[in-house]
Amino acid sequence: MLAVSRALMLAPKAHAVDEPSFGPRAGAGARAVRDPARHQRARAVAMLLVEQNAAMALDLADRAYLIETGRVVLAGAADELKRDDGVRRAYLGY
Repeated sequence: MLAVSRALMLAPKAHAVDEPSFGPRAGAGARAVRDPARHQRARAVAMLLVEQNAAMALDLADRAYLIETGRVVLAGAADELKRDDGVRRAYLGY
């Protein structure tokens, strides 16, 4: 969380975050991205989020790319991908 906060203090034009929900403090990592993402959206700062937790990533994203074995297999608005039956069954668990 400290690293994300320090990075945001520099007022970047873009911010990249890799797997914030992974590790022993996964919940803290997810919160460390979720709250700044709201602020970044308000300041028009781009965020590149790489995340295996599809539900969290789609909740935060405006646009999403589904990558399987190194290839983009689906791309579009995050809201559209959340409603896609194949994505819901395979990645969201419902």
